[in-house]
Amino acid sequence: MSRIGKNPIKILEGVNVSIDGNLIKVDGVKGTLQYIFNKNMIVDVSEGFVNVKRNSDEKFQRALHGTTRQLIQNMILGVSQGFSKELELIGVGYQAIAQGNRLTLQLGFSHDIIFDVPDCITITAERTSIKVEGIDKQLVGSVAAKIRSFRPPEPYKGKGVRYKDEYVRSKQGKTVGAK
Repeated sequence: MSRIGKNPIKILEGVNVSIDGNLIKVDGVKGTLQYIFNKNMIVDVSEGFVNVKRNSDEKFQRALHGTTRQLIQNMILGVSQGFSKELELIGVGYQAIAQGNRLTLQLGFSHDIIFDVPDCITITAERTSIKVEGIDKQLVGSVAAKIRSFRPPEPYKGKGVRYKDEYVRSKQGKTVGAK
């Protein structure tokens, strides 16, 4: 049995979980999330816990068991606490400006990069730092990765967009050899 899948999920205070067929709906202080799980998974809510079980021991169901459990866990944490990722801009003249649901990035190109933020994501920018917040863990990570992809950190000078506390291994530049 899946080590992760067999662990029950504690429903936090202020969170309401409802199941309708294959649809699980989680309501909390920060918002509402829905997920359609596989019909072979058995999800039941009882006594303040959510349990995920599977019908058989097939390889596909074993693989899906822990994943389904963790996705439901992330939904419960997201609607109660939320998730966030922090990014840093390193480089001369690199800066970010958040205006409404748009993020304007100056990353050393001849033009500014304008990024439209999805509805359920909140972005705050303070010149050289960006904070991405939301209730959907997958979407928060995806948006942070997309922003990072505009100018990933390069190994020679370390310039670019990186996650906070990310270690970028630096390389030695070319040297002129004697002939």
